[in-house]
Amino acid sequence: MAHGDITHIDIPVTDHARAKHFYGALFGWDIVDYPGYENYPMWRAPNQISGGGLPGRDMGMTEVTSYVEVDSIDDALAKVRANGGSVVQEKMPITDTSWSAVFEDPDGNTLALYEGETSAD
Repeated sequence: MAHGDITHIDIPVTDHARAKHFYGALFGWDIVDYPGYENYPMWRAPNQISGGGLPGRDMGMTEVTSYVEVDSIDDALAKVRANGGSVVQEKMPITDTSWSAVFEDPDGNTLALYEGETSAD
């Protein structure tokens, strides 16, 4: 993935088994439960590039969130602020080598930023 690519999409769900069946049957997604990511099954599209998670709504997520890969979250957040957007969630670690942040654009749309590894392998 490169700077500006959509790298991950979270789809909050209330029932993991039902969601795994639905998205697996609908799109052919491979959906796996990884150790350390309890209550957050990860999906991978057939192209093996795009993917995301099915976080439980009890994790606080209530809407679909797209993650855009960036070279530097710090630089991207500075650009968000400089161009009329606002930061909803500052940079936070996902793993030792990956981070995320959430922002709103000037129209109130929420997107997330991603820096680091591009797979859950």
